[in-house]
Amino acid sequence: MPEIPNEQKKAKMPKSVPFIIGNEAAERFSFYAIRAIMPTFLVAQFFNPAHNPAIQSTAEARSNELSHLFVFFAYFMPLVGGIVADWFFGKYKVILYVSILYAIGNLVLSLSTHDLSLFSTGLIVIAIAAGGIKSCVSANVGDQFDKSNQELMSKVYGWFYFSINSGSVLSTLLIPIIYKKYGPELAFGIPGILMCLATLIFWLGRHRYVKVPPTGVKKENFMRISLYALKKAFLYAWKKVFFNRQDKTVWETVAEKYSPEAIDGVQAVYRILAVFAFTPIFWALWDQNLSEWVLQATKLDLHIFGYEFLPEQIQTFNPLFLISLIPVFTYGLFPLIEKTGIKVTPLRKIGAGLFLTILSFIIIAFLQEKIDQGGRPTVWWQILAYFILAGAEVLVSITCLEYAYTQSPKSMKSTMTALYLLGISLGNIFTSLVNNSIANNGFFARYTGASYFWLFISILSGFFLLYLLVAKRLPEKSYVE
Repeated sequence: MPEIPNEQKKAKMPKSVPFIIGNEAAERFSFYAIRAIMPTFLVAQFFNPAHNPAIQSTAEARSNELSHLFVFFAYFMPLVGGIVADWFFGKYKVILYVSILYAIGNLVLSLSTHDLSLFSTGLIVIAIAAGGIKSCVSANVGDQFDKSNQELMSKVYGWFYFSINSGSVLSTLLIPIIYKKYGPELAFGIPGILMCLATLIFWLGRHRYVKVPPTGVKKENFMRISLYALKKAFLYAWKKVFFNRQDKTVWETVAEKYSPEAIDGVQAVYRILAVFAFTPIFWALWDQNLSEWVLQATKLDLHIFGYEFLPEQIQTFNPLFLISLIPVFTYGLFPLIEKTGIKVTPLRKIGAGLFLTILSFIIIAFLQEKIDQGGRPTVWWQILAYFILAGAEVLVSITCLEYAYTQSPKSMKSTMTALYLLGISLGNIFTSLVNNSIANNGFFARYTGASYFWLFISILSGFFLLYLLVAKRLPEKSYVE
């Protein structure tokens, strides 16, 4: 029989895929389970165990401070994890060893529910580990494919992101119930068990993975070229001011040492950073739906169709709305807008997303005003805010990831993804610092209750107006053939 040409052979799914998907589902369950109950647990267990109304605002500020600090580390570490994996150890070793550290952090967490110092240490260890893994796992999926089965990659990435959202939905529904019925030890212990399971699943697939070796330290990396360009810029300015000499431009000088491709990649990073400069404030607000909004839910009427939900369960609407709105926007709203003659560009999507974020927080602020006046409004208003915020996430988060990919050359795509995640980190450290100021009677101490949300609305509104002014001037250069 004649040999069947490669292009006619049926593509085979990599044998490593089930282990990667199983690992991701268990790890995400663990991560979101912790986030689901952390804000209310910190207040009830450590910051206001006596339920004293006089210190409730301070207690909530301390809880929010630690919650956002946790997210800061979780999204700062992908930059470190990616560099360590790409340059020194490879993705497999980083994922495996950091997963073990992750499990140890979970163990510390479950055993320290009566010790704030140890509990905080466990949180930081988990955040560092989760961030270190985050930069490697999705790239590890792509490493498993070659030309013979690359058409299956999109399907596997669909399963991959489905596993992420499945872990999120299940954990935010189940863990609050376990926390209420059986206490924090079991509620934080179960995520630890899931993380041990995630590590075991990943280890069991060790002989089936395609393991891309580390490349070593790249001489033409972003930081090295940027520092060299900065040095030359100072020299250029010095000569021009004091000696009135105009030699070659900065980038022409840099080109004498580095390749044109490497320089083009660095310049692409700075073009994209002009857009990403507006994302930290978006995430400073967005991540409040998993902390400040949860604490607000404890003061709402939580009856939905005759069933009383737990405050920590309301955040489940976030991933549910997100999954639902992605196809609605992609296949319905965007084509409809295009038919009216309005071009749907990435920059316009991001602007619309910032506006929707403001709108969702206006609802939350008015809701908080009712609470401050002694009312107990219905949770349906918060659910509406979750719906609008999910639309904002589709417009900002997904679009930024697409923008980072299309506007950067191949050599810089991983760097841009890590820098985008760094924006999430910066947004959360800002929110954490604001809450630290409130808890310690600092500059932002007067911003409690509804004024807290109006503060963030005002800040984002300022950034939104600035974005409208500069968006038209932001340069674009597509690298998609």
